[in-house]
Amino acid sequence: MTERTTFFNTPLSYLKGLGPQRTELLNKELNLFTYGDLIQYYPFRYDDRTRFYTISELMESMPSAQVRGRLRDWYFEGEGPKRRLVATFTDGTGTMHLVWFQGISAIEKFLRREGEYVAYGKPQSFNGQYSIVHPELQNVTPDAEIEQGFFPVYNLTEKLRRRHLDSKMIGKIMRILLELSWNHIRETLPEALIQQYRLIGKREALWNIHLPQNQAWLRQAERRLKFEELFYNQLRLIMNKLMQKEEYPGQIFRKTALMTHFYKELLPFELTGAQQRVIKEIYVDFCSGKQMNRLLQGDVGSGKTIVAFITMLMAIGNGAQACLMAPTEILADQHYNGLKPFADALGLNLGILTGSTNQKRRRVLHEELQSGQMHIIVGTHALLEDVVQFKNLGLCIIDEQHRFGVAQRAKMWAKNPTVPPHVLVMTATPIPRTLAMTLYGNLDVSVIDELPKGRKPIKTVHKYDKHRSEVFGFMRQQIELGRQVYVVYPLIEESEKLDYKDLMDGYESIQRAFPRPKYEVGILHGRMLAYEKDDEMKRFVKGETQIMVATTVIEVGVNVPNASVMVIESAERFGLAQLHQLRGRVGRGAEQSYCILMTGYKLSSDTRTRLETMVRTNNGFEIADVDLQLRGPGDLTGTQQSGIMDLMIADLAKDGPILTAARESAQRILEEDPNLVLPQHAPIRNHLDSIKQTESNWSRIS
Repeated sequence: MTERTTFFNTPLSYLKGLGPQRTELLNKELNLFTYGDLIQYYPFRYDDRTRFYTISELMESMPSAQVRGRLRDWYFEGEGPKRRLVATFTDGTGTMHLVWFQGISAIEKFLRREGEYVAYGKPQSFNGQYSIVHPELQNVTPDAEIEQGFFPVYNLTEKLRRRHLDSKMIGKIMRILLELSWNHIRETLPEALIQQYRLIGKREALWNIHLPQNQAWLRQAERRLKFEELFYNQLRLIMNKLMQKEEYPGQIFRKTALMTHFYKELLPFELTGAQQRVIKEIYVDFCSGKQMNRLLQGDVGSGKTIVAFITMLMAIGNGAQACLMAPTEILADQHYNGLKPFADALGLNLGILTGSTNQKRRRVLHEELQSGQMHIIVGTHALLEDVVQFKNLGLCIIDEQHRFGVAQRAKMWAKNPTVPPHVLVMTATPIPRTLAMTLYGNLDVSVIDELPKGRKPIKTVHKYDKHRSEVFGFMRQQIELGRQVYVVYPLIEESEKLDYKDLMDGYESIQRAFPRPKYEVGILHGRMLAYEKDDEMKRFVKGETQIMVATTVIEVGVNVPNASVMVIESAERFGLAQLHQLRGRVGRGAEQSYCILMTGYKLSSDTRTRLETMVRTNNGFEIADVDLQLRGPGDLTGTQQSGIMDLMIADLAKDGPILTAARESAQRILEEDPNLVLPQHAPIRNHLDSIKQTESNWSRIS
């Protein structure tokens, strides 16, 4: 074990200035146990106390300000819980108020009339009078040193603050640790990278992230540590990808006769350029002799399913079987019904296996899969059952892959014990480029970024509740033209009863506004039995109901070309990605389609941004980028995603250019030196070795 690893594994109890009680608090409250943990506990912002402002210079837009002046007097205002201490503070350029609501007795004892103080806090203006609520107040005396500089602010708990472990104290402890660590901090990046990107050294970066000398040093420290973190993140993903390609062979599918026959003789429409490009990328994978692991991204309605089918034909034309796994029965049924006419025309045996498949049919399916009589099986999680065995599974396609865990996907690998099947995972949820690089950096990525010819962009409008009669009038107009309408209500687990009531109330009000026999209104929600949902959906697909009132169970993949209007009730309660998915249920036919976002009047600024984005654009990738800015990567992906929630300083919403540079550098180094044996790559090799040798979080410094 290296000296560096040993040093950064030292328990915090050995650090001067902490003591057993504070150490225990840091262990329990912040999960910090070693020197390595603490030195990587980065501030989330900094108090800028590099200069003093005069009262006349104060602006409400300032996050904080430091003012030097004298206390004229103070007094109490209000009664009971609203009682507050108000002090008049002046500096010769103006007068302001300092206000305290808590601990006012102790604060009053600290105040001296005509005493000189430094007040620090957030300036607020009311009727032209500035004030700072609960300012930090420092007494100015001849022997007192006035603090100036950038001061780190750490994420802390109430318990820590009550025990006087505030940001100021953590900063003091950090200084002790940094001085102690100085000779133990080793460079982790090759000199060529440091020169190329003009990065500061590792020691200087760690010092200035905690105790920045000035704004310029702070920016350099952040840039250096973000680059390093993202570089090692990408290096690991690319190494995994290369290892996978080396270790896992794949069946070779070179014969294209079946695919060409279908393409030339049976395909009823022309493929877009983007679809053709993706099919070529997949064919190259199939000819490589290595297992394909590819992510296919395509916006709602971009034609991923037909690409998936053509890909299956390549496997079948080479004597293998294919499966398509979907997250819901509705979606599995839709894939099956959409592909059945094509399969029949080619003389292929296509089956479907879901939770609703009866035992008699299951036995037949199992036999046909094992004997190789069945060429393609479409299904849900039922495909994962051990009893489902193939003669030669060559291709596994997983639709809406984020709905399946890694363990479930791995189970499909095991369905061919000889050679693992090629894997194509598909998603209609557009993923921002920075997120795709981090989440799916070990997959090859294909993108269908073109809509089929003849598709018209969906027109989206935002309406308030008071416009309901106008919206109902528009729905009637569209129904008269022979179109159909979705009305979607939110259904969120935490308040399912309340939401269910919303849905039923909405259903009843729509039935009153659209009475029988002229109109038929259907309903679809998660509490219904599978066959009830199926019946309702079939009636809507056949056009027997004009309006479908539903929860988000219709979100993924349902395809009714005649449905041209999507009304989303309480649209403020949906995320951007979900709004975009729901909108994608319409616009499947040649007619102009519409999406109407209904909300109340009280909307947060984030909600307004979401709604304005939906109205402005149909581009899923642009929407995904806005969603990333608003929600951050953790919320978009779920915390279970490994490799993304490990990021300690980089921000994928803001650090796209750094991520791109880090990935390109990692790629270039591994192409030149896959085993990192060249002398110039020793810092990388040493760093990776130190990660393997220790279970501490020191590794996360990268």
